[in-house]
Amino acid sequence: LVMQFGGLTAVNNLNLDIKVKEIVAVIGPNGAGKTTAFNMITGVYSPTKGKIILEDKDITGKRPDEINKLGIARTFQNIRLFKDLSVFENVLIGNHLHVDSNVMSAIFKLPKYRKEEKEMRDRSLELLKTFDLLDLKDANAGSLPYGKQRKLEIARALATSPKLLLLDEPTTALDEENKERILQLIKKVNKELGLTVVLITHEMAVVKEVCDKVAVMEDGRVVEQGS
Repeated sequence: LVMQFGGLTAVNNLNLDIKVKEIVAVIGPNGAGKTTAFNMITGVYSPTKGKIILEDKDITGKRPDEINKLGIARTFQNIRLFKDLSVFENVLIGNHLHVDSNVMSAIFKLPKYRKEEKEMRDRSLELLKTFDLLDLKDANAGSLPYGKQRKLEIARALATSPKLLLLDEPTTALDEENKERILQLIKKVNKELGLTVVLITHEMAVVKEVCDKVAVMEDGRVVEQGS
């Protein structure tokens, strides 16, 4: 992959192969192109050159919502929640990605939509229970402590039923207790849901604890990778 902004090459011939059910860390200095790579994979940017392949399907240049439906979800370095909505509503929104009912079914509350709505609500509550957020389901998302906001953002991403989860600095600015909780959640979704995880981090302790493989980025390319 190549990503250029005017005369600046932010990502330069990036080549990375992620296998199913791996947990992979992408590390490197600020400005190495890590987040830009995530932005290309999730459709925020369309690459200047190169292809992005998910399970033998070319997804290059597709919109973020299309890529999400195909099975890629992400979190952001700076947490992005619907802060004026409740904790429950944030996760419920993620579940709506795979609704089959049309707008008319929703307006008139037809049986198919009512069935799907119940399933979405039940799944949202189950995710909140898994992430130890059930007792906060009615709280305003923006009022949560930082560590719980991070957990909620990951729960909302999982509500879209991804195959691949991209986590951008998931443990940054967390105290040791909350950091360990996030790492345990990453290992749990990888093992129990069979989810493939790629995370950006600057912390080698995180890499050592949860990752199968690490790729080192510098000047927009992978310069080293291994177990």
